[in-house]
Amino acid sequence: MSRLPQRIVCLTTETVEVLYALGEQDRIVGISGYTVRPPEARKEKPKVFAFTSGDIDKILAVQPDLVLTFSDLQGDIARDLIKAGVPVYAFNTRSVEDILGMVETVGRLVGAQQKAEALVAELEAQIAEARAHAAARLARTGRRPRVYFEEWDEPLISGIRWASELIEIAGGEDVFAAEARSPLAKDRRPTPEAVIAAAPEIIIGSWCGKHFRPERIAARPGWETVPAVRDGRLHEIKSAIILTPGPVAISEGLPQLRAIFDL
Repeated sequence: MSRLPQRIVCLTTETVEVLYALGEQDRIVGISGYTVRPPEARKEKPKVFAFTSGDIDKILAVQPDLVLTFSDLQGDIARDLIKAGVPVYAFNTRSVEDILGMVETVGRLVGAQQKAEALVAELEAQIAEARAHAAARLARTGRRPRVYFEEWDEPLISGIRWASELIEIAGGEDVFAAEARSPLAKDRRPTPEAVIAAAPEIIIGSWCGKHFRPERIAARPGWETVPAVRDGRLHEIKSAIILTPGPVAISEGLPQLRAIFDL
């Protein structure tokens, strides 16, 4: 009998995505209500929690032998599950390297290490190809577009680290790259004046959980002088793609960034 976990609850979407990609979805007995990838997971798997709130009894009812959580944001539920005697693995994914490491770790946890390494190799190849494409664009144009990534609008929150790194990989320059290294949203709150002063040529909106409204950005006082607003270079990448610290950020988010920078 295998000693590896057989009944896994995933409280964020990225570990669901990875287990399906590895062909290990039969181990999943519960997911977060915010799971979006793959789409069939929402039809096949019971929703036992939201993201930071829910009933621990719903998790315990599916008798998990492992629960996968994400960061300090789920610290309270991780604590309660541990007190209830449930094994918990808490990922703290922040960077592109962390995403690749998460894939490998999930693979090891379920005995699918070779499949996980193959998936990581595919993602690394996509990253390398994107870097080569960006280098060719730079050689052709002699410049990298200045990019402001907006994760939230009220208050302003700029991009988290992996989004900032993907912008760089795709050949852009994140105007708030230093702030992106902070894991806390409160440390990624530029003032409107700071965005205006940064003069981004491209604005990418990914308002977590709601539709991006470029007309609202264009209507902000003083922002008519921002090159991205003046030239109409306001783009959306869905939060379910670029703000998910899983393979999708690389496999789909990175090509979308490339396409935007190629315009």
